[in-house]
Amino acid sequence: MTTSKQLMVRAAARNNAEWCATMSRSHGLASEFGVQAWTAPVRTPRYYPDAVTLVPGVDPATLAARIDTTTPGASVKDSFADLDLSETGFHVLFEAQWIHRPASAPAMSSVLDWDVAGDSDTLRAWALAWDEGDGNASLFRPELLDDAATFVLAGRSRSGRVVAGAVASRSDQVVGISNVFASDGSPDAAWPGVLEAVHRLFPTLPVVGYEHGDHLAAAVHHGFEPVGPLRIWVHG
Repeated sequence: MTTSKQLMVRAAARNNAEWCATMSRSHGLASEFGVQAWTAPVRTPRYYPDAVTLVPGVDPATLAARIDTTTPGASVKDSFADLDLSETGFHVLFEAQWIHRPASAPAMSSVLDWDVAGDSDTLRAWALAWDEGDGNASLFRPELLDDAATFVLAGRSRSGRVVAGAVASRSDQVVGISNVFASDGSPDAAWPGVLEAVHRLFPTLPVVGYEHGDHLAAAVHHGFEPVGPLRIWVHG
């Protein structure tokens, strides 16, 4: 991995950890940034890790001791895919790639109208569209709207219904994109509008995130480059 890619992975990992901290805080949960990792001492919201490594070579036992492994489902985002957490009771859930896109306008325009959710009703409509009836829409709480670094991007059809979206999380060096979705189920459909909105909000910041499978292929199709592997480990 080149030095520039190493630096981008570190920036992406830090950005993602800050987003995980924001999500945890919106649920009333405290967390902590250390030199080597971000960690939460109690179980985080569903789909969110209990720890994110910020540098390579973190000691597995020390990391595991900083999170709650007594409650089923504790997870760690191994940002550099360089840890062996098996001896502390974890197994690999999936592998993915950090992705990076330079600060530039998208190559394709969106057919949807995009804005930033600014009130609880819009956030709820966004969350229901993201959830697609799985019963997890309450994961996104109104407290997120109070975070100055978080931008919930909503793509609307001509009728005004939210049909696509993403979350943009700004940090010092990059803007991170997560929770990209489109109601038609295609991982390709939301990216043009997401990138348009991000370029409008942060025209000088590179864009980062992580994806795998078909979602990674869609991101690459829209100008992202894979810059390094990560692993998600789950306990039990």
